[in-house]
Amino acid sequence: MGILNITPDSFSDGGKWFGKSRAIQHAIKMQAAGADIIDIGGESTRPGAEAVSLQQELDRVIPVIEAITPELSVPVSIDTSKPEVMRDAVTAGAGMINDVYALRQHGALQAAADLSVPVCLMHMQGDPRGMQHEPAYDDVVTEVTDFLLERAKQCEIAGIPPQNILLDPGFGFGKTLQHNLDLFHGLPALVKTGFPVLVGMSRKAMIGQLTGREVPDRIPGSITAAVLAVQMGASVVRVHDVAETRDALGVAAALWKD
Repeated sequence: MGILNITPDSFSDGGKWFGKSRAIQHAIKMQAAGADIIDIGGESTRPGAEAVSLQQELDRVIPVIEAITPELSVPVSIDTSKPEVMRDAVTAGAGMINDVYALRQHGALQAAADLSVPVCLMHMQGDPRGMQHEPAYDDVVTEVTDFLLERAKQCEIAGIPPQNILLDPGFGFGKTLQHNLDLFHGLPALVKTGFPVLVGMSRKAMIGQLTGREVPDRIPGSITAAVLAVQMGASVVRVHDVAETRDALGVAAALWKD
């Protein structure tokens, strides 16, 4: 899954693809580099990020989705928690919903059920504005897994078939470095639920904490994390650096024997 942030304030590439023509060019480039899904978002969810209005988010993402879907042979995912954006994005051509709130916002669950597209449910403690202020768990692996299974259950009750549900443990979303490490070591427990697992660690603070690198220099660490996540059973890795990650995964697949 290649990340396309159409925002001025995302932590890694804020402003870089902010504009229709640049966003379209980058999406095409990521597909050529080997992305299987393009994930488009119009609201930053980095720690401390400010919320954007519904109209701002629509203005950022809908023109790009409308323009890009005829140019791509891979599906587009909409990274949003707003039901109105979900509906308009799917109408514009998106084929998947990726929600950091796990469809907990008012109207989001029903919108996703009505739209009949795959959904990715992510765990987050708190919200982006304050999620990194002293996050706490008794057992992060158990609590995250239980939360995601409960959200999956609610999706199924609403009419979303289980084969259309992916789970994302939400690395960096209301978690300390130790929480993230424990959660990564516990990935097999989430994989064993039977739902496909999406992992997103690309260029995040945890990579910086482990390497001492600033955001632009976290590519090698991010690639290592992606390769290990796939070896531990992740079905999807959400990344900024598609070509480099694809190469690493291909080499690892050829060389690694269980």
